This record gives sequence, C-alpha cells and structure tokens, in this order.
Amino acid sequence: MSLAETLDADIKAAMKAGEKDRLTVLRGLKSDIKYAAIGGTELTDEAVIGVLTSAAKKRRDAIEQYRAGGRDDLVAKESAELEIIQAYLPQQLTDEELTSIIAETVAAVGASTPADMGKVMGQLMPKVKGKADGKRVNELVKAALAG
Repeated sequence: MSLAETLDADIKAAMKAGEKDRLTVLRGLKSDIKYAAIGGTELTDEAVIGVLTSAAKKRRDAIEQYRAGGRDDLVAKESAELEIIQAYLPQQLTDEELTSIIAETVAAVGASTPADMGKVMGQLMPKVKGKADGKRVNELVKAALAG
C-alpha cells in the first residue's frame, strides 16, 4: 500500500473514531498532496514524503515562533500536529548517524574548507532527504568543515 493510500485509510479510521484533531491534520496533508499532484500525475512515495517533510518543517518553524512569542497553547497544538505528521515520515537519523554520513561525503568530495559547503550539501542532501532536517544537516556540515 502506498503512503497516499495509507493516509486515505487513516482518514477513514479517524472519521469512524471521531478523532477530530487527527482528522483535520490528515485532511490537510491530503490536500497538500493533491496540490502537489496538480497536472494529473500520481505522486510516488518519495514525492509524498517530500510533501510531508515540508508540512513537518512548517510545524517546527511555527513551534519556534510561538515559543518565542510565549504562546504555549499554540505550541502544544502545533506539537500535536507535528507528532501526527512524523508518524508517516521515515525514521529520522540520529546525530551520530548523520555525522558519519557527513564525514563520508566530505571525504568523497574532498572538501576541506567552508567554501566547499555547496559541493558537500549537493552530494549529501539526496542521501538524507526525508530522514533529517535540512537545517540540522547544514549546521553539522558547517561544524565539520570548520573543524
């Protein structure tokens, strides 16, 4: 079963169970997926993961903003939505795993200075797409090239 089909089945289950908050998030995700598929093409699981990753990033950014603004009620709401979205994403890489992949990529590219950041990121991002937050990857690559 594809990821989009799993999402459809979970929407039906949430309707039957009366889980309004979960249903709202899942319907929003389904809408995002349909919007990404404009043009009539069926999205692959990888493309659906890209849409879900984008939705998760929006929630993380909102959480950060609400926390800075002292809106704990909205932080809790966005955190709950993020938790639902993350259930559909692949397991995230730990910092140790990510550091290892970065070290391999830096060695393969032959990067040694922060000026080589673009080369490293170009090779690295396809390897970790959907499995790691781009902001975190960027921070770890900067640290690896600076040290």
